[in-house]
Amino acid sequence: MILVTVGTEQYPFNRLMDWLTVLRESQLIPDSLFIQSGTCSQLPPDVPAVPFLAPAELRQRAAEATLIISHCGEGSASLLRSARRPYILVPRCQRLGERPDNQQVMLAAALYQRGVPIAWSPGDLVRFLQDPCYVALPMLTGGAAAWLCEHLDTHFGDRCLAPTASHLMSD
Repeated sequence: MILVTVGTEQYPFNRLMDWLTVLRESQLIPDSLFIQSGTCSQLPPDVPAVPFLAPAELRQRAAEATLIISHCGEGSASLLRSARRPYILVPRCQRLGERPDNQQVMLAAALYQRGVPIAWSPGDLVRFLQDPCYVALPMLTGGAAAWLCEHLDTHFGDRCLAPTASHLMSD
């Protein structure tokens, strides 16, 4: 089972749900899915989903998962470290109405430089699904993650984004 978790953001992450719908319809997702859907208003058909899970249940589902697909939220880091399962991070984007800022995109760009699997597109998601791996996340939670994002934004602005992420910021 693949666990998909989008956190507790007040903004829907329908882009990820659209990607999952298309990949399921194309039979490119090798396992069943379980989705913690948050405020998403679109979900893949016939996939079990709940808006929110208690922390203990989320940890239990993560421990049982063969793979975790998560937004690039700071809270996800502790879940992924404790589960020690292969995972893929998909950052939410301000321009697409998925967050009030681009903190997840900036954090993802920094993590991508450290070898963390980041899906900037459905194609990236397919590649990671075909060859999942576990990469230990660096300790960038809480204030450290916020500081890193602010520092990158101040010094580099959009130039800190991975080249494959540029489509998230333009158009």
